[in-house]
Amino acid sequence: MAIYSIRDLEKLTGIKAHTIRIWEQRYGLITPARTETNIRYYTDENLRHLFNIALLNRNGLKISKLAQMTPEEIASKGAAIAQNNPNPNAQIDSLTLAMIDLNEAAFERVFVEYVGFNGFERAMLELVYPFLDKLRLLWLTNSISPAHEKFVGQIIRRKLMVAVDKALPGIDTPVFLLYSPEGETQELTLLFIQYLLRSRGMRVSYLGANVAIGDLRDACHALKPDYVFTNLQEPLPRHPIQTYVDNVVQSINGSGLLLTGHQFFVGPLKIPANVMLLNGLSGTLQFLDSLKVKRS
Repeated sequence: MAIYSIRDLEKLTGIKAHTIRIWEQRYGLITPARTETNIRYYTDENLRHLFNIALLNRNGLKISKLAQMTPEEIASKGAAIAQNNPNPNAQIDSLTLAMIDLNEAAFERVFVEYVGFNGFERAMLELVYPFLDKLRLLWLTNSISPAHEKFVGQIIRRKLMVAVDKALPGIDTPVFLLYSPEGETQELTLLFIQYLLRSRGMRVSYLGANVAIGDLRDACHALKPDYVFTNLQEPLPRHPIQTYVDNVVQSINGSGLLLTGHQFFVGPLKIPANVMLLNGLSGTLQFLDSLKVKRS
């Protein structure tokens, strides 16, 4: 059983610690546990209860009214609202609860329902990426364990790979070569970019993660792609960013080089004519919208 401080609850639910204390002391909505030395802490049950209270309160139920309901009534009403609520914030809360419980069925249900109403691309942009931003904050502040991050990452990776297989590329369209540099472990964004490209009719070859420059050179020699695309979120262990970019440019046989990720924006870069910096997913989507694709 996990235990949480009131600051953990604030980070997980987005409800200010001061408000949680008021709900606890004035309305008796939450009852913290105490250690043998009388230090207050909160349990998974407290966290689920607080999520449901916050959800019902955001949907118009007053705290005074909620204080008169049993925990079972609150949980039942919260589940009903979460299931039928198109608001991404409510669904992000549901994903967070599923993650904390390592409940894959609940996570799947929220994701599949959102895709059903809004499509895969919107589900990723409006639901999954805001959720992942929240997840990174929780991990950095030790509110969740690496097990939670791995649990979520594997589910999303599987969803992306299925979606990529379903998105059929065109015939007479630009060819993209995607890869992650050596040492880069964040693969989900590149998988999503692969989906975005294929869903727009582009032809894509994906080399995967941890690709050496020599392997990239060999692939470009054989494929002759129109564009090489990479994402770099983590610092490179052995090369300055400028040196790495220069080495990649020399290895791709004149193909266009598309760079996205935090590390390419940390300091100034000298950008050759065939290189373009894309600022996150928004910059990537703008670039894709600028391409005129002949679909077969």
